Amino acid sequence: MRTRGTARLRGWGGAAAMAVACTLTGSLVLVLPQAGGADKSDEGAGQVTQGSAAAAPARAEECESPEASLSPADKDGPTIEAIRARKVKKLIVGVDQNSYRWGYRDPNKETATLEGFDIDLAHKIAEEILGDRDAVLFRAIPTNQRVKAIQTGQVDMVVRTMTITCEREKDVSFSTAYFKTGQQVLAPKSSDITGFDDTLDGKKVCSAKGSTALAKLGELKKKGLDADIGTTVPNQLDCLVRLQLGEVDAVVTDSALAASQAAQDPTIELKGDAPLNTEYYGVAMKKPEKGADDLVRRVNQVLEDYRKSGWQKSYDKWLKPGLGESAGPPAPKYSD
Repeated sequence: MRTRGTARLRGWGGAAAMAVACTLTGSLVLVLPQAGGADKSDEGAGQVTQGSAAAAPARAEECESPEASLSPADKDGPTIEAIRARKVKKLIVGVDQNSYRWGYRDPNKETATLEGFDIDLAHKIAEEILGDRDAVLFRAIPTNQRVKAIQTGQVDMVVRTMTITCEREKDVSFSTAYFKTGQQVLAPKSSDITGFDDTLDGKKVCSAKGSTALAKLGELKKKGLDADIGTTVPNQLDCLVRLQLGEVDAVVTDSALAASQAAQDPTIELKGDAPLNTEYYGVAMKKPEKGADDLVRRVNQVLEDYRKSGWQKSYDKWLKPGLGESAGPPAPKYSD
């Protein structure tokens, strides 16, 4: 019988976090239609899904550096011109509003404006493309619907701690990497879990649908991990709430997100000395038609400038308290 219960629900990460998740999410959430049952649009991150098994080996050879993107350019093209021609001249960006220090609303402030590391980047992109950092319309989307939101044109891009993977690159285009991270285990300080090892055996582990964490857990399960990985949720914050309620024993997510969640609740911590792997976040956009790759290239130009001036300031403000000193943004890789 689990005993942690609601005793651990306190501070920003406890009852307040649940209130934010329940009351604020409805104000911005982009509800995407689901046809034929559960949405699978963003669940292929590193997983071989039905119909892609035959192509998987070839893809692995073609995609050795998924973080490589189109070379930067500051010229406008048909995609950017279409954005500017809209009646409401705003960049539409898919974000998270429940990831502490990345994209969230602080319930302790009178004006619950979206803020965080990803939000800073979205404002910078709007400033460079439309000349106004506030010319951006944020739409909150669940983890497992990020790809669908892009493909259906309901957002121009997603800036939402989205890991660049070979599988996702079949469906969307990514900018160059703007953050380096990796998978890590989050659990109560009192837990005997020590990381990605046999201390997870017999434990109930939570991850978000469509996340690279779920894909990595699936790989480890095939290699002999004896953990219950069946608890999946639409948004990563839901895993934190389940952990606080004692419904799961551990959470697996990106180390950068895990550190922010640990900052919300002093009774939990990251387990293990280092992330299990290396991953990169990128800005995701619709795959361009021939001659319409201007948005991807323009975002890469913004990132070139942002790495030199802006990235470190935003990191120090939002992420340094939880992640410590930074070595700086990852160097860009280009495919042409």
